Amino acid sequence: MAMKLLMLVIFFAIMVSVGIYARKHATSVDGYVLGGRSVGPWLTAFAYGTSYFSAVVFVGYAGQFGWKYGLASTWIGLGNAIIGSLLAWVVLGRRTKVMTQHLNSKTMPDFFGERYESKALKITASAIVFIFLVPYTASVYNGLSRLFGMAFNIPYKYCVIGMAVFTGIYVILGGYMATAINDFIQGIIMLGGIVAVILAVLNGQGGFIQAIKTMAEIPSDVPVTMGQPGAFTSFFGPDPLNLLGVVILTSLGTWGLPQMVGKFYAIKDEKSINTGTVISTLFAIVISGGCYFLGGFGRLFDVPELHDEAGNMIFDGIIPHMLSTLPDILIGIVVVLVLSASMSTLASLVLTSSSTLTL
Repeated sequence: MAMKLLMLVIFFAIMVSVGIYARKHATSVDGYVLGGRSVGPWLTAFAYGTSYFSAVVFVGYAGQFGWKYGLASTWIGLGNAIIGSLLAWVVLGRRTKVMTQHLNSKTMPDFFGERYESKALKITASAIVFIFLVPYTASVYNGLSRLFGMAFNIPYKYCVIGMAVFTGIYVILGGYMATAINDFIQGIIMLGGIVAVILAVLNGQGGFIQAIKTMAEIPSDVPVTMGQPGAFTSFFGPDPLNLLGVVILTSLGTWGLPQMVGKFYAIKDEKSINTGTVISTLFAIVISGGCYFLGGFGRLFDVPELHDEAGNMIFDGIIPHMLSTLPDILIGIVVVLVLSASMSTLASLVLTSSSTLTL
C-alpha cells in the first residue's frame, strides 16, 4: 500500500508542477485554449492518443469485447490505430490546421460560426458539445473508480472528487499547454505500463503459448461460438461481422469528437502534422492494440463473482479482476497507468467543453 500511495503522490505532484510551469503560456485566450498554436508534433500526437484512450477503453471496452471476441478483439485496437489515428491525421490534420488558422477560430463551434457565418449554428454546436461531453466524462470516472476500488478500497465519490480537484488544478493553471505536456508524460507511463501488464498477466498463465492453448480449449458449446472449436483464438473470432461493426464504431467516432479534432487547431505547422501522424499511429498500435489484446484473455479469469444474479457477465469487472492477481508493485503501475489515461482524457474533455461554452 505504501508503494502504491508513493507512486500516486509523485504522479499528482508532477501534474500540478506542470500546471504551474505552463502558466506563462496561458496569458491570452489563444494561449490558454490552444497553447498559442505553437505545440510541437510529439506533444500533439501524445495529446491526441491519450485523449483517445482512457479507462473506458482499458477497463470497459477491453473487458467487454475481449470476452465476446477473444483474441480477435485485437483487430479493434489495430482499427483504432489505422482509421482512428492514421486516417484521421491524413484527412483532417492539415485541412483543419489551415482552415482554423485562416478563420482564427479557437474551437469547433467557433469554426462552424465563422465558416458558415451563423451565430445560431455556433451556439447550437456549443450546447451539443457541452451537454454530451458530460456522460462521456462520467464513463471515464466510472472506469477509474472501479480500479481504485480494487487497489485502495476508496469509495466512488471520493475518487470522483479527487480526480476533479487535481485535473482542475492543472487545467485552470496552465490551460492547453499544461494538458499537452502532462499528456506527453502520461503517454510515456501508458506505453511502459501496458507492456509490463501484458507480460505479467501472460506470465501468470504460464506464458503466451500456454495461455493460447488454454483459451483454445474453451468448450465450443458456448452459444456465441456456434460450435466452432477454438473460436476465441481464431483469426476473426466467433462473430466477424459484429467485430467489424465495433472496429468502425470505435474508430470513426473520433473524427467528430471536438476534444480530438481540437488538437489540430493547436499544432505548430504543416511539417509537424506529418511527424505527428507517424507518432500518433504507433502510439495507438501499442496502447489500443495492447488493451484489446489483454482483454482477449478475459475468459481465462472467469469466476462466479463476475456474474450478476441473473448469471450475466459484468464486463467492467473483468479487467480489474484480472489485474487483482498481479503483485502489488504492478497493481501500483496499473493504477498510475489508468489514472494517466483517464486524467488526460478528463483534462481534454473539461478544457474543450468549458472553453467552447465560454467563448
